[in-house]
Amino acid sequence: MTEPGQDLKEAVRRPASLRQTISAVAWSFFGVRRGRDHENDMARLNPVHVIIAGVLGAAVFVLMLLLLVRWVISSGVAGA
Repeated sequence: MTEPGQDLKEAVRRPASLRQTISAVAWSFFGVRRGRDHENDMARLNPVHVIIAGVLGAAVFVLMLLLLVRWVISSGVAGA
């Protein structure tokens, strides 16, 4: 029997690259992922890296939406 938290300690030591983590998070934002790829990601991605990449990705997404709205409002297209 393993001690409590051992699975989490092993998960944090997973050696996934930054590109793999960003790719997995980007696909999750898009909402399309093959089952086999999802299982591979679950086996090799570090959950801490996934959380950080997800928060940063969400912040970039919100920032892009805000910039788009400001551009549309300032261009006069929305006020016609």
